[in-house]
Amino acid sequence: MAGPDKRNIYKISIPGVARSFDRRLILLVNMVPMALALIQISSVNVAMPSIEASLDAASSDIQWVLSGYALAFGICLVPSGRLGDVIGRSSIFCAGLGIFAIASAACGLASDPLSLNVARVFQGMGAGMQGPQTVGMIQQHFRGKGRAKAYSLQGMVVAASVAVGPLATGLLITFLGADLGWRVPFLLNLPLGLLGCVLALRWLPFEAERERRHAPGKQAERRRLDLDPLGAALLTGAVVCVMLPFMLGETVGWRFWLLGAAVLLGLGWLAWEWWYGRAGHEPMVDLGLLKLRSFTHQTLVSAMDFLGVTSIFVVVAMFLQQGLGWSALQASMIGLPNAVLSCFGAMWAGKYVLAWKDKLVIGVLGIIAIGIFSSVGVVWGARDGGWSPWWLLLTFGIYGLGQGAFGAANQTLAMLNVPVPMAGTAGGVKSMTERVSTAVGNAVMTGVLFATLPYFDWHGAVMVTYGSICVVVTAALALATAYVIYERRKRTSSEDTHPRGSSAGLRPEILIQVQDDGVERTADELKGTAEADG
Repeated sequence: MAGPDKRNIYKISIPGVARSFDRRLILLVNMVPMALALIQISSVNVAMPSIEASLDAASSDIQWVLSGYALAFGICLVPSGRLGDVIGRSSIFCAGLGIFAIASAACGLASDPLSLNVARVFQGMGAGMQGPQTVGMIQQHFRGKGRAKAYSLQGMVVAASVAVGPLATGLLITFLGADLGWRVPFLLNLPLGLLGCVLALRWLPFEAERERRHAPGKQAERRRLDLDPLGAALLTGAVVCVMLPFMLGETVGWRFWLLGAAVLLGLGWLAWEWWYGRAGHEPMVDLGLLKLRSFTHQTLVSAMDFLGVTSIFVVVAMFLQQGLGWSALQASMIGLPNAVLSCFGAMWAGKYVLAWKDKLVIGVLGIIAIGIFSSVGVVWGARDGGWSPWWLLLTFGIYGLGQGAFGAANQTLAMLNVPVPMAGTAGGVKSMTERVSTAVGNAVMTGVLFATLPYFDWHGAVMVTYGSICVVVTAALALATAYVIYERRKRTSSEDTHPRGSSAGLRPEILIQVQDDGVERTADELKGTAEADG
């Protein structure tokens, strides 16, 4: 007797809609725009000299080509995540993708630094609108092992995109010339983005939008829509004041005073969100989210990791190109094994994260530390032992294996018990924290590099910088280890009245939705018993 059609386990039915939707297509249409956005981050570093020459601009004229994108990306994450949770993730995803595609074309057609900088800000906004929707849709449409696999695929896409961007841009500049070579990657995003919008309209379910459109009393529901604009403004201001000092040039002497403003705005935001929730409204971020220990811990560990490792390829690109005189294409090739093994690590972690949990995170952080420390040894050997810098292919591969596995495991565990109704907001909070850490880490580590250059040669300065990164990763490892010890002790304590990752502290309406959606059914989460999760 023939068994059930396995294709049906990927199907999703939406009330009031005759057709069904495929989980695999939902995931696919989310991954492609994510790849485009990440390629834009990683490729521009290689293209900066060509952009300067093409637009006849100084480095200071186009500083916002990098900074504007990163800043706009960071400040859009949480508000857009909240919008997706409330209005509908599919709609916000399509809007973000459309803005990203149009802004990309404007970047490719830019004739002066100002127009390029402005277009990059809008491009970052579009990318920031997409990211939380992807996390929210994965959280909503996948369970157990299926969700872990989806997050591991997301980690694989991240790794591949970061590596493909610089290599593809380097090849285009080499064969098409300095002017056309940097423009083509931007221009290609327009047809790809518009195609993504068409496929999203076809493959995404738009279930929240359909419910709001057909629900009784829909006009009253729309009037009750609460987006917490003051909370969004306070958090946006705090993020800007944190990131901006590390993006402005040294000539802006007052820039670090903004950190004080960030503290005040951040405290004001917390107080407002607490009061807003107590007053019966829906805050932009339910502070009960921070009581989910798995989410808060994994977000902190990820932030610590990003504080260090995101500078690795920035430093090595400057070392190889400015210090050793390598071409942009040669420098971009040094990361290829890293990308391949990072993809493998992400898919491998997706298979075992629900069984090993935080122990897996500890193990892969150790692998990351070994890879970075080994890179210090290679740079030392290149200076004193005549080693080829190409040995970095091996050590970066070790680091990539660990980082790919860490990304998938960390994301899965962070979102493990996050309720579906606030999944986009949670994804935005975590991504925003990582973006802030990236901005601070890049500024600090490149600062260490240039501060030590007057006292050492390029090799010595890179060794000191990578040693500093190793210290930061070791701190992340210590934090992850301390959490495991804390959880072990807490489980044996009679005072522990809530299970690990409990949703105690969330709003009652969120808890009701959690129970209805089944997200808190931890037995299913860990065992992956549903057919669709296999």
